[in-house]
Amino acid sequence: MKYFIIAGEPSGDLHGSNLILNLFEADPAADIVCWGGDLMSKAGGRLVRHYRETAFMGVWEVMVNIRKVRRNFSECRRQIEEMMPEVVILIDYPGFNLRMARFAKKRGISVYYYISPKFWAWREGRVELLKRYVDRLYIIFPFETEFFSKHEYKAHFLGNPLIDQVEAWRRKTPEHGRLMESLGLGEKPVILLMAGSRLQEIAKVLPVMVQVVSLFPEYQFVVAGMDHLPASLYEGIIGTNPVRVVNDRAYDLLSVAEAALVTSGTATLEAALFGVPQVVCYRTSGLTYTLGMFFLRVRFISLVNLIMGRGAVTELIQGELNSERLHIELEKIISGGESHEVMKRDYEELRQILGGEGASARIASDMVTQLKQGSMKT
Repeated sequence: MKYFIIAGEPSGDLHGSNLILNLFEADPAADIVCWGGDLMSKAGGRLVRHYRETAFMGVWEVMVNIRKVRRNFSECRRQIEEMMPEVVILIDYPGFNLRMARFAKKRGISVYYYISPKFWAWREGRVELLKRYVDRLYIIFPFETEFFSKHEYKAHFLGNPLIDQVEAWRRKTPEHGRLMESLGLGEKPVILLMAGSRLQEIAKVLPVMVQVVSLFPEYQFVVAGMDHLPASLYEGIIGTNPVRVVNDRAYDLLSVAEAALVTSGTATLEAALFGVPQVVCYRTSGLTYTLGMFFLRVRFISLVNLIMGRGAVTELIQGELNSERLHIELEKIISGGESHEVMKRDYEELRQILGGEGASARIASDMVTQLKQGSMKT
């Protein structure tokens, strides 16, 4: 069968790559075309558009790049029509993917949504679009079940695929000393700076993170960098501060980190699954933040706190993200700090909530089964 998968950012590329590997297990003859990234390509998908050409965050950023956004819509529609796959699989990225869902559905193509948009956080009314254009919805957080049930829409929770990725990585990770050497790091304990994957968020968050480096001379600070972004971006922000940048080895860095400063997103959950105490940092443009606060319907922005249902990790948002507050909160989570062991215990509870390994395989198998059953009916 033919599959067209759309992911628009690194986290979607990660989940998409695991899905592709398991789709080939469930359907060895699968023909998979994808919008995504290097991981999806390495997994066997035919990459036709990289997320670095499609990842625009926030209202202002989309407005500035509106011509490129429109060209992306047109190109994706053309590629779907040329391929006419049995299914279009959408991974999060709702601003783009909901339009593609409507387009595919109107052409008689099945539409599966893998990793639901966060409509429980804002724009709740858009659930109606899912009900209209999406044939099957896969969710990765247990609390989403009740939300969609309230809207009389069946969502399927088969586990969280991030656990598969993290556990596979941890099993193959070398011992600490060898890993530190391969990363080119010294002997000091590591504080990891996970400033995001988009140029806009890094430009707003990393400068504040760097301001606390001189206050912790007994630690080495390392940025989890991205190959698709220019080195000059990091260099311009870091300046003369003693901060290393290591590109595209986030999981290796999480394996050796004692604590982390993390931009809100999937990275907050990744840090938790690696057992790394963290402070969540978020800052965006004034327009995007104002609109977000108007529509936001949740108490927290980090996945860790949303899953736990309480403030297990500190969130520093917009004006609260400053060097003074960041210094205080980082002191709490380093070894010996008052929150270090407490946070690690909370992470164990988080794992219990999310369940065990095997989600990617279960989801891929379910997709193939549903498609085969649908083809037999027609």
